[in-house]
Amino acid sequence: MLDRYFELAESGTTIRRELLAGLTTFLTMAYIVVVNPSILSETGMNWGAVFVATCLAAALGSLIMGLYANYPFGLAPGMGLNAYFTYGVVLGMGIAWQTALGAVFLSGILFLIISVLPIREWLINAIPLSLKMAISAGIGFFLAIIALQNAGVVVNSDATLVTLGDLTAVPTLLAMLGFAIMVALSYREVPGAVLIGILAVSLIGVPFGVAEFDGVVSMPPDPSPTFLQMDVAGALELGLVSVVLVFLFVDLFDSTGTLVGLSHRAGFLDRDGRLGRLRSALVADSGASIGGALFGTSTTTTYIESASGINAGGRTGLTAVVIAVLFLLSLFFLPVVSAIPGYATAPALLFVACMMVRGLAELDWDDITDTGPAVVTAIAMPLTYSIADGMGLGFITYVLGKTLAGKPTAVHPAVWLIAALFALRFAFI
Repeated sequence: MLDRYFELAESGTTIRRELLAGLTTFLTMAYIVVVNPSILSETGMNWGAVFVATCLAAALGSLIMGLYANYPFGLAPGMGLNAYFTYGVVLGMGIAWQTALGAVFLSGILFLIISVLPIREWLINAIPLSLKMAISAGIGFFLAIIALQNAGVVVNSDATLVTLGDLTAVPTLLAMLGFAIMVALSYREVPGAVLIGILAVSLIGVPFGVAEFDGVVSMPPDPSPTFLQMDVAGALELGLVSVVLVFLFVDLFDSTGTLVGLSHRAGFLDRDGRLGRLRSALVADSGASIGGALFGTSTTTTYIESASGINAGGRTGLTAVVIAVLFLLSLFFLPVVSAIPGYATAPALLFVACMMVRGLAELDWDDITDTGPAVVTAIAMPLTYSIADGMGLGFITYVLGKTLAGKPTAVHPAVWLIAALFALRFAFI
């Protein structure tokens, strides 16, 4: 039955190989059940409820991807998008987390509509590759500065905005050790490198009194503090239109780039570089975002860590179904998860940041009208502490640079529209 439904034989794989691939991918992305609640709880959201929402959103998204799109890709609340949710929208703009969840829900609805209609191709093809890469890299830089702050490596300074923290503090030393462990294990292609790093420095911190554990297994926490708590009406206000659009654009570009990249690695792309069931995969991605908002978490998206499962031989949706089951089982291990200290999750943020920044290497550095706006986008995100502001400055700079360079026709109408919307936001909102 499994062979017929997932077309295992046709894809050149076996049940055993798919099970191993699902486990491998889960281990590489399981850190999100620790990191996501830690980030979103800073908004005032209940930690335990967000933990449940994270596991359920990841399980739902992976299940849809596996059963509907039949691809071996795992989904979970996206890194970068959760940071924007917390630090950019709720803490940065002073918006209630319920309203921010409403914005995530609306962006998911728009994403679903775009995925079904031809609008998707129009938007994706319109945004220049340089800005797509810059957005990913900028989010990486944004995550990096947050990680360094959480680790105590970087602290506030009235004179220089930021300065070096106390590197002799035990939590800071353990955070740096955790990052080194993740880098070393990843280089050696050890599955679950990030999760192993988190658990290792957490255990090392116990004798130093900076971490403590109390149990292993328990019943899942009460999900009601975040379940169905989104404020859609509040998110429809004019001032939040740009927030909804940022959630939409980042998820759209990130998920599309991730899907294409993973599909290339797995050999799913056709002769023209197109993914046969891209629409089904994007529908699964958007459906997961809608479901995640209902559960009470930030935008859910496809994870680049799925590459680890693909390398292990995963080729069908059975791999994604295995990932979904493992995330559901994670619900019963809250004591272990809740004991993970902040200094242990900080290196995970920094590690993911390093993975995202490498997109800058794909820029055409011979054309300053491309690379200039891209660099502005990337560095403006951490320096303004806002993904939205960084994107806005990047799009506006791109349009102005191309126009003044005598190449206004090189700018797609959609890019003009996006730049105009951001300009209006900066001027009046």
